Amino acid sequence: MPPRGLQTAVSLIYPPRCLGCGGLVDADFGLCGTCWRDTGFIGGTVCDACGVPLPGGGDVASPHCDACLATPRPWAQGRTALLYRDMGRRLVLALKHGDRQEIARPGARWMAQAAQGLLPDTALIAPVPLHWRRLLKRRYNQSALLAKALSAETGRSWCPDLLQRVRHTPSLDGLGRAERYSVLQEAIAVHPRRRHRIIMRPVILVDDVFTSGATLTACTEACLAAGSGPVFVLALARVAKET
Repeated sequence: MPPRGLQTAVSLIYPPRCLGCGGLVDADFGLCGTCWRDTGFIGGTVCDACGVPLPGGGDVASPHCDACLATPRPWAQGRTALLYRDMGRRLVLALKHGDRQEIARPGARWMAQAAQGLLPDTALIAPVPLHWRRLLKRRYNQSALLAKALSAETGRSWCPDLLQRVRHTPSLDGLGRAERYSVLQEAIAVHPRRRHRIIMRPVILVDDVFTSGATLTACTEACLAAGSGPVFVLALARVAKET
């Protein structure tokens, strides 16, 4: 750790800035009061499969949203940290397209808080993969940044290339639920040289945004087909209808 005097000097030259608006804050990787209020942190009773807040608290005995009741998920449980709107949306887009890689660290902390009691000690953390063509264009996989930071935050092991996009797929933006599932059919597989790491072992899949669940479904099915243990999903933000 740098000497306290050096830390003070650095903080004077480069004072901590809000991740949202760039204003001054007390500590690195934080949000100012205004941006914090504009960020939809998810809490209370949530769907046990996708993490979306349940109106009126939901059925505590069977906490599932309508979408997950209509389309049962192949994974065991899932959580999300933020609502994909307002500041939550801005943060995700800045991480994904704005080269704001520093957002992964607090994002992983928020995700770990949302998933308290949900992450088995022996689980292997793995990011949703990008096809190499898209990775070459973007230069980094935002889900891998979140997975790496989540590993550091929770002490669980992680594998950056557990899953592969074996087929290039178009962007899912603007597609309906059925179209998303169709596009991703057989597009993701477990890396053949990594399969031994998940045999009968829990897996935590990490993504930046949970929309329809089509991508996470494809990833989960690939893990289960390769012989993994139960799969859990964790996303930074959840697209949800306004209530």
